[in-house]
Amino acid sequence: MAVIPVNIAQRPYEVRVGTGLLAEIGAQCRGFLRKPAVPIVTDVNVHAAWGQVVEDSLRAHGHSVHWRILPAGEPTKSWEELAATVNWLLDLEVERGDHVIALGGGVIGDLTGFCAAVLKRGCKFIQVPTTLLAQVDSSVGGKTAINTPAGKNLVGAFHQPSLVLADLAALESLPPRELGAGYAEVVKYGLIDDADFFAWCETNGAAMLAGDEALREYAVAHSVAAKARIVAEDEFETTGKRALLNLGHTFGHALEAETGFSASLLHGEGVALGMVLAARYSARLGHMSAASAERVARHIADAGLRAEISTLGLSCDGGALVRHMLHDKKMDAGTLPFLLMKGIGQTYLDKQVQLDDVALFLDDELVRAPS
Repeated sequence: MAVIPVNIAQRPYEVRVGTGLLAEIGAQCRGFLRKPAVPIVTDVNVHAAWGQVVEDSLRAHGHSVHWRILPAGEPTKSWEELAATVNWLLDLEVERGDHVIALGGGVIGDLTGFCAAVLKRGCKFIQVPTTLLAQVDSSVGGKTAINTPAGKNLVGAFHQPSLVLADLAALESLPPRELGAGYAEVVKYGLIDDADFFAWCETNGAAMLAGDEALREYAVAHSVAAKARIVAEDEFETTGKRALLNLGHTFGHALEAETGFSASLLHGEGVALGMVLAARYSARLGHMSAASAERVARHIADAGLRAEISTLGLSCDGGALVRHMLHDKKMDAGTLPFLLMKGIGQTYLDKQVQLDDVALFLDDELVRAPS
């Protein structure tokens, strides 16, 4: 088991990465669960796959389980489910010192974390991510949120977990599409500031996705360590350092919004496309070589992910996608900073981007033929 510390000031915690942690959750959570009854929020798919394993382990350590089993998918991150889940926790008389367990992917982690953030002005929670995307990204760093009609993750709070348990065994039950969506966030860490890790992904990504356990542990642990380092430097995204973690997200969220936050484009798939677009737009501005931008696109495609937005079959133009971007959380005094690249492993925040030019660029990308 790899143990990665997240050294947040006053609130440090561990991310534990290994195989079999769900079957050991009772032992792993010893010292965190102070009451016999444990509230767990999950979705219907994760409960079917892992619910009994988790409950058996907790019962073996003297706990009973209260389940809240939600529909799977992005629509669950809603005002309605937030209110219903908070009321459920209040009915269970959860106190500020108690821990709620979030068992699932990013949707469950975000919703449960936000519930914990607002319940009695903040109770505690444990992240147990079951998707690759959640293990390498959303479960670490304390960002919690729900979606609204105006956009994705626009209502939320920073609220750090007390512990993160990333069981690699959970990845074995994921469909290839879900694994690929999570892999986009792994690649992101190489593109931000670690060209050597991007090269590692090019060499090992296919085998990791195919199931090599050692490669999976390395990919998850390395990604978590990269995020932990950035989050420790800039917990509340005030210095600009943590904003680098949003590489691909401005373009990606716009694509998600245009597709209705539906199953037609998973979040990680949107991020993958967003990173390709960020690379190509960087090349358009002369900040990055076209060859490097296409190297990014080629690796995304080789991983089985979409690398061309033309394949989405959208009926909009670039201006419509830019209008979605106006709801981006990074908007500041009417200006939208973009995460762009000076090369692979050289991401930076550009505050001089002209949205009219972005719209023209997207018009071209919307009709680009797949290579």
